[in-house]
Amino acid sequence: MEINRIGLLTSGGDAPGMNSAIRAVVRTACINKLETLGIRRGYNGLINGDVTEMGYRDVRGLNHMGGTILYTARSPEFQTEEGVAKAAKTCKYLGIDAIICIGGDGTFRGALDLAKHGIPSVGIPATIDNDIACTNYTIGFDTACNTAIEAIDKLRDTMHSHERCSLVEVMGHRAGHLAVYVGISVGANAILVPERPYDFEKDIADRIRKSRIQGRTHFDIIVAEGVGDIHQIANHIREETGLDPRVTILGHVQRGGTPTARDRVTAARMGRHAVELLLEGRFNRVVSIKDGHLQDFDIEEALSMKKDLQETMVETARILSTG
Repeated sequence: MEINRIGLLTSGGDAPGMNSAIRAVVRTACINKLETLGIRRGYNGLINGDVTEMGYRDVRGLNHMGGTILYTARSPEFQTEEGVAKAAKTCKYLGIDAIICIGGDGTFRGALDLAKHGIPSVGIPATIDNDIACTNYTIGFDTACNTAIEAIDKLRDTMHSHERCSLVEVMGHRAGHLAVYVGISVGANAILVPERPYDFEKDIADRIRKSRIQGRTHFDIIVAEGVGDIHQIANHIREETGLDPRVTILGHVQRGGTPTARDRVTAARMGRHAVELLLEGRFNRVVSIKDGHLQDFDIEEALSMKKDLQETMVETARILSTG
């Protein structure tokens, strides 16, 4: 199958570095004499034919921009067989030979559905949760970590001044990679993640008491949002220790901001590789990075993989989180 025109979309939660990936895809396509149609608002835009031509100059200066210039949106219609068929029909009507989609697992499931309707695709993993199993790293993770760390470092100054306990919620409904990296980076007393059930006495109260005995007067606890109600955890700390906890929910600020060098370079490499896969006739793949090297996996295989926390990271957090 010859590829002449590709469709490019971003889907799911936005992640810093998506624009860098868009830039890399468009410019690599231009160099190889391929046309690129940018699809606005993800699969919803594909269903409705919301597209724009993208050339070399259209992506100038995107590297420093967070978010996604193609926008992103949920599409309940695309989750139906009728919606997928309509999106595939739009591709054929517009002469789109293949789709490059930037996002997470849900984005790749959408690409797989399109493939079953004869529209080949390549996926680029971009999510601040870093929870795509086929790759060691996803675009946006490093920037989100640094954003959270900067906020917590500032918060620590006032917590230290008032000798308080600070609970900070970071993103991660089903994955605690962000919480673990951030927690280790800021020297948290405790890190709570959805993958590991916690014991309040052992994992929180005892660590606070040991730290207090060793002379520490302020305490930091990092909580992934998927763990549960952070306010209930704060109330439990108040009841059991007599401390006056303060809750901070960082929220969507973690998704924004200027991408770090790591996210820009990773996005550039993945975007270029995605186009080259299409040129080589290697369809329905997900780009990945393993040990610093670009690889790619069949979409179905990639979606079947499971990704747990790195045990060495969990152990590092446990050893360093007391005192």
